[in-house]
Amino acid sequence: MKTFVDQMNHKIRLESVPRRIVSLVPSQTQLLHYLGLEDEVVGITKFCIEPNIWFREKARVGGTKNVNLEKIKALSPDLIIGNKEENDRDNIEKMRSIAPIWMSDIVDLSDALGMMRKIGHLVDRSDKAEQLVSEVSKRFSELRTFVESSEIRGKSVLYFIWSSPNMIAGKNTFVDDMLSACGLVNLTNLERYPKAVQGEQPDFVFLSSEPFPFSEKHIDDFHKVYPKSKIVLVDGEMFSWYGSKLKEAPAYFKSLLVSMLSI
Repeated sequence: MKTFVDQMNHKIRLESVPRRIVSLVPSQTQLLHYLGLEDEVVGITKFCIEPNIWFREKARVGGTKNVNLEKIKALSPDLIIGNKEENDRDNIEKMRSIAPIWMSDIVDLSDALGMMRKIGHLVDRSDKAEQLVSEVSKRFSELRTFVESSEIRGKSVLYFIWSSPNMIAGKNTFVDDMLSACGLVNLTNLERYPKAVQGEQPDFVFLSSEPFPFSEKHIDDFHKVYPKSKIVLVDGEMFSWYGSKLKEAPAYFKSLLVSMLSI
């Protein structure tokens, strides 16, 4: 019997290495695939779109907020992996009678790296998890060096995640930390995911591809509200997925920042 502590300081006890895992968070599902847990992961959510082969073939247990408890129970998991922000608290509490639940709580890059290490230890893939942590850390270090000499550094931004109502990523979010990694200043001082305040005119407005799928057709509408801002479509996964996707994020951010200078 081993004891593990999750990122919400809850203890879980496992008799052996988990062999039947249900993952309730897309970015953590992708991490489990990266760690090589093809056979061990038996259930995912309908939003766990990467890897695509898992999305097609693994049992789906509902959404991140509205999981189907009966489907999870039928999978007989020996471990459920969730996240404080992405999963519904009441559902999580109900699932504790089904299997041990390990929860992440992620606000910044440091939390994400800690999650990788902890999950790697939890599923007996510590070596591969450490390699991932090392690579991600190295690439973000290179990004910091790039940002320090970039003309984009210090520019203000509003990052939109939803339409009608228009909602943005505020302080104390992982998106905000990724904006900081890009050298950008989140114009809002509000926390979490507030409605956008009229009158604010940042240097840039980011329209994310998720959770609301902003696209070219939305740009003109935002130009009317933010006539002094440059409107940019961005890949939401790069800013909000905190698993193995973080290996790709720094290169994407560099390319994005370079393109922003030419707008």
